[in-house]
Amino acid sequence: MRNETSPTPEIASETIPVSERSRRSTRLRRTGRKRLVVAGALVATGLLVGTGFTVQAALATQASIDATASLTESSGVRAEQLGAYSAIAEARTRDSAQDTIVAANAALAAADGKVDASGLAASVASLGEYERLPLDSIVDLAKQTRTETEKTAAAAAEFDRLQAEQQAAAAAALAQANTPDGARATARALAASKYGWNDSQFQCLNQLWQKESGWSYTAYNASSGATGIPQSLPGSKMATAGADWQSNAATQIAWGLDYIARGYGTPCSAWSHSQSMNWY
Repeated sequence: MRNETSPTPEIASETIPVSERSRRSTRLRRTGRKRLVVAGALVATGLLVGTGFTVQAALATQASIDATASLTESSGVRAEQLGAYSAIAEARTRDSAQDTIVAANAALAAADGKVDASGLAASVASLGEYERLPLDSIVDLAKQTRTETEKTAAAAAEFDRLQAEQQAAAAAALAQANTPDGARATARALAASKYGWNDSQFQCLNQLWQKESGWSYTAYNASSGATGIPQSLPGSKMATAGADWQSNAATQIAWGLDYIARGYGTPCSAWSHSQSMNWY
């Protein structure tokens, strides 16, 4: 006699075979790993583009590469590709160091003989080893060199400004001294300080050189070639008193007073001779 058994209930929903579930799970894991790797690559790439480049970007790139390297074995992005980003970052850092040195050397040349640029020179010497230095050292030295470059350039610019002011002041003083009144004031002071000639002697000198040139440092006698306030003949004789004899009344005066002292003893004696002979 056959035993009766209860009929097997029907399955309400479709059962997914174990092998199929395993395959789907494997595909999901692989897709997740690929997404992580691609994201890491995009982060690394993003650090190399945009506005400017810093060593922090290079270090961040390397960190991203290290973090995702273990996931690249089964992905389409290879470790070699990620490593290329690090190489590019390093190359740009070293190129930047070279540009910094070029700018620093220009600042050194501009500051030569003007200001103390020893600090900048030392920084340039240290950064000059950038081909063999690690990236973090290059960044620190490049920053220091740029700071020293700015300081040196500012100091040189200030030196130039002060020099320009001094030259302008000297030019203004020379222009004033080259006027007839300025030349008289110069002659009075020099005659008293160097030769001990009093105001009476200066009055004789004033009349003598008023007659000869009108106290004009540009006076020139076309017939004789006599030149300047004291009417030196030729004018080039006054070069013994200074190379600027053609443009500086004070140089002409210094020569003229010496000529009078050696030839006549005093301005009044020279004036008397001029009155009688019409020359001195």
